Order: sequence, then structure tokens, then C-alpha cells
Amino acid sequence: MIFLDAAATTPVRREVLEAMWPYLSGDFGNPSSHHSLGGSAATALAEARAGVAKVLNCRTGEVTFTSGGTEADNLAVKGIALARRAADPSLDRVVISAVEHPAVEESARYLARIHGFGVDVVPVDGDGLVTVDALREVLGPRTALVSIMYANNEVGTVQPVAELAAAAHGYGVPFHTDAVQAAGWLPLDVKVLGVDALSLSGHKLGAPKGSGVLFAKGRLRLEPLVHGGGQERGRRSGTENVAGAVALSTALVISHGEQEAMARRVSGLRDLFISAVQESVPDAVLTGHPVERLPSVASFCFPGTSGESVLLELERLGVICSSGSACAAGSDAPSPVLLALGIPPETAQTAIRFSFTQAITDVELRQAAAAVETAVGRVRNLAQRG
Repeated sequence: MIFLDAAATTPVRREVLEAMWPYLSGDFGNPSSHHSLGGSAATALAEARAGVAKVLNCRTGEVTFTSGGTEADNLAVKGIALARRAADPSLDRVVISAVEHPAVEESARYLARIHGFGVDVVPVDGDGLVTVDALREVLGPRTALVSIMYANNEVGTVQPVAELAAAAHGYGVPFHTDAVQAAGWLPLDVKVLGVDALSLSGHKLGAPKGSGVLFAKGRLRLEPLVHGGGQERGRRSGTENVAGAVALSTALVISHGEQEAMARRVSGLRDLFISAVQESVPDAVLTGHPVERLPSVASFCFPGTSGESVLLELERLGVICSSGSACAAGSDAPSPVLLALGIPPETAQTAIRFSFTQAITDVELRQAAAAVETAVGRVRNLAQRG
């Protein structure tokens, strides 16, 4: 099997399993307990927080552990917007891009539906990019928050986050970015990025599912979603998942150390794969920005096919990939991301996303490119016979 669905999830790294194992076995204490077992758990949690803070170049008090990227996005979008409106009732609008992950988009829609916020959607160009000019057109004195993702989970386009954050700050508006797909591939220094909040997910990095992080500046007001005992400095109550925090921190530190070399290596392999697919299937449509894209993502539409049929053929040939976001559960509608890029619905339904782990090899991608040619050919032949 050739696994090309790393944007959906990644295998847990052995180093991560070894680091978290003690907190699933002997060191099982509650970090809020005032005894030796609790103290051991509290120390592990503090060390995990310090590891994340070092990678992000922030203070430990600005790191909040969550159950994953979705919760981190919800806490950022709802928490910041609600806190800012509570301080100033005129701040009743949030800005998102047309290509956000559902965790951000649905959080904004919730604010509109339940709390009466307005939602301003910034369009993207045909490559999936948000321009500074497009963002400025929707910013105004009532904007409470801007949330624009760092790198797209479907087409891989990387946004100019530092420029967009600076534009938001010009209007006095805090800026959040969903960096779930960027982690391990792009720099995460929050001071360089200029962001006020940033979300991460452990299982995209080689940690188990169910661990996430929200960086939020210490001075940023944040209404918690989960109320209780005041853990995580009051931003996210509930007994902390110590093993999950240790796992995420370990995976993040390891991937950060490898990031530059891995991004360079996999980018080269990605480009060779794209060229091979375009050569063997000349009408394949590469989606996303041709240059400003994640090293780990190559996404295509194959006009005249059924995307699901191509996926099934590829799996028969030993290649595992996807038709888009794994978070759009049960949906067979055209991807809103592809529609936002101006791709016709009938073409968008032929989309296939190939996303790579850091361990991907040249041999695997050459085999996968050959499988794509075979799979697309088979689907088209069957369609012609039908």
C-alpha cells in the first residue's frame, strides 16, 4: 500500500508513543492533584507546554491544549469574537476566507445564527489565494476578528499570512490562522507570522488523534467554550489529557527540527509527481497555487471521470488517497473550496487529493503516478462502454 492521504491523518511516530506511554500507564495522575502522582503529571504537562512554546516562539501561558484542531479553531473564532463584542457591542462581524476548513466556517456560522454576528467572506483567486486588497475591502470598524488559514487542506495553497495579519492589525483587528496543515512543513514562529492566535492538531504531525493546541496572545480576551475547574488558565476547563499533550509536543518538536530539510526534499518529489501525472493524463487540472503550495499536497481534477470511481481504482492498485477534506463527513457534493476557485461543479466532482508524509519516497510516487494513469484510463473506458 502507498499511503497518500497524510492531510487526513498520519501514523503515530514511535518516538511519540514512547514519550506518551508513561502517562498512559504508571504516571496516570491528575495534574491538578496535590500529591506525587499529580505532581509528576503536572511536570509533564508543563514540559509539553514549554516544548510547544519554544517551537511557536511564544510564552508558555499562551499555549492552551485542546482535543484537536477543530476545538482549537472553535475556541479561537467563537472565543475571541464573543469576548471582543462583550467589551464593545459594536464589534459584531467576523471575517473568514472562502476556503476555510469547516471548523472555522461553521464556527462563524454559529456566531451568526445564535449570536447575531455578521460574517464577511473574503473571495479567493483561481489559485486559492486571498489578497491583501480583497481582505481590506471587507474590513471595517465593526470587525471583531479575522480568521484565514495558513495552508489549505484540500488544494495546498499557502496564504501570505504575515501580510494579511498586518492588514487586519491596521484596522485594530486580531488575526487567527488555522495552521493545522502547515505544521511540519512551514515555519510556525508566531512573531514572524504576526498572528494573534494559531491552531494546531497532533494527528497531522505523528501524534494520536484527540490532541490539539491553540496559541492565543496572553493579552487577548478569550471567552472559554468549556467551563469548569479553570484548567488551562481558565481558557479550557477539564482535566488535561497529559499523554496527548506530551505526544503533540514531542511530535511538534521533532517535526520542527526536520521541517526545512523535509520541506525541501518532499517539494522536489511533489513536483516530479505533478509532472508525471500531467504527462500521462494531459487534461488533468492541477488545483491550487502552482508555486505557493504545501510541499505535501498535489491535487487534481480529472475531467470526464468520476472522482469516487478513480479513488476505488487507485485503491485496487494499492494507492490510498482522497477526494478532498476528510472532515466533510458523508458529503458527495462538489467541494466548496474548489467552487470558490471558480472550478465548475461537474469538474470539481472529479477531484483527487494526494498528500504525503515526510517518509514518502521517489519510488512510491513514481508507482503512484503510473497507477493514476491506469485508474483514470480504466474509469474512462468503462464510461465509454456504458
